[in-house]
Amino acid sequence: MDEVKIGEILLPGDEETQERQEAKVRGRFWPTLKKAARQIPFSRDVVAAFYCATDRETPFRARGILLAALGYFVLPLDAVPDVFAFIGFTDDVAVLTAAFALINRHIKERHYDAADEVLAEHAENPGKAS
Repeated sequence: MDEVKIGEILLPGDEETQERQEAKVRGRFWPTLKKAARQIPFSRDVVAAFYCATDRETPFRARGILLAALGYFVLPLDAVPDVFAFIGFTDDVAVLTAAFALINRHIKERHYDAADEVLAEHAENPGKAS
């Protein structure tokens, strides 16, 4: 996936676009993460990014970039469909990595604390929905 494509995916959008994207991400994030957890080496960062993107204290542009990246992550059909074992999430990893590079200073310790809590809870109760 080239940088132009990733740059197009990571456009923060306007407020209405972000609201639609946030609704989509909230609805599909946890089931997608459960499917991808073994294939994405940085699940803690992805969960922290989710909490950062849904945090109203996160600056508008950073929220938009994260919501765009997470929106791409939750799409079942993208550049490399997620149904392909082992390679299905490689494009998602590229998009998420680019987003993290752009906004990493906005992911706060409280977002990582929330990620740690939900991941620990999931480890104790793997069948429980988040």
